[in-house]
Amino acid sequence: MSNRLFQSMIHQMKGATDRIIGVLDENSSVVACSELSKIGEIMPSVKEELFYSDEAVTKEGFTFRSVGPNYENSYIVMVQGEDKIAASFSQILAVSLNNIKNLYDEKYDKSFFIKNIITDNILPSDIYVRSKELHFAMEGPRAVMLIKFLGKTDVVPFEMLQNMFPDKAKDFVISVSERDVVVVLEVKQGTTPADLEGLASTVSNTMSTEFYTRVAIGISTIVDNLKDLARAYKEAQVALEVGRVFETDKNILTYDKLGIGRLIYQLPTTLCEMFLDEVFKKGAIEALDRETLLTIQVFFENNLNVSESSRKLYVHRNTLVYRLDKIHKLTGLDLREFDHAITFKVALMVKKYLLSKENNNY
Repeated sequence: MSNRLFQSMIHQMKGATDRIIGVLDENSSVVACSELSKIGEIMPSVKEELFYSDEAVTKEGFTFRSVGPNYENSYIVMVQGEDKIAASFSQILAVSLNNIKNLYDEKYDKSFFIKNIITDNILPSDIYVRSKELHFAMEGPRAVMLIKFLGKTDVVPFEMLQNMFPDKAKDFVISVSERDVVVVLEVKQGTTPADLEGLASTVSNTMSTEFYTRVAIGISTIVDNLKDLARAYKEAQVALEVGRVFETDKNILTYDKLGIGRLIYQLPTTLCEMFLDEVFKKGAIEALDRETLLTIQVFFENNLNVSESSRKLYVHRNTLVYRLDKIHKLTGLDLREFDHAITFKVALMVKKYLLSKENNNY
């Protein structure tokens, strides 16, 4: 955003009030002001205080208000005074500057352009035109990472994320909600999902060690055209959603590696319910206790190998055989047979998916 544009508007508004008015950037530095001597001054802690307030904040004889949502890396307006007039004028100034900022960003800002693409807020035909105007290459391998901040996080470390991706001409760090940040990466030819997972792991470890906050990261496939970034963003979203249901022990999920979970996630619930009714006897799943479910899990993890599974479970081989016979009688499926085991595995995943849908409805 051009600071000269803000200064021009402040200069035009100067005659409408006898109070000092100005604009602070994301570093709480005055970048435009009706009193020129104040330009360059730092207003410490203003940004942090505004993050916790939906309204204006008064400090050192001025009223401050965010331009746009507080979770974004936004500008701040300031108006001299701590009275109601200052509060009202700061609101008018914030709305005016936000409108100007949006118009400017729409025309000149590449990050805003990318955000419009991933959120499907631009017509496909306009993407080509705008990319030409912004001198933006349409072709080239790119990937999307969706970073979701988990638990209680007072401030999303947006600036830290930006510093991790310093090439602002190729990589874009964009806030899409209060706890979600998207990173659009320009990658090299030959980049693999493992390479992207390594980068995501670095991000996750940095957030954990520097800010003591957990993140979940969804990674898209690599796309070769700018217009396909919307699809890549949806893939990253699906990766997080599927991971929340089927891969609860992982915090980095790649769309390419979701497997059967991705297919189940896309099925209608009515079809899933019909499948379960056809596979299991009525009440069969509910009859499986925790010990039996653990037995099934270990048996699957050890590739249906009875000897290895019994060793991992610390039980005699005959005990495991007895448990498998019991499961066979309850469900009608013999897990020692490959086809039955596949059916059982998918059915358990379908059941887990339906339970997650039920919990989300409450």
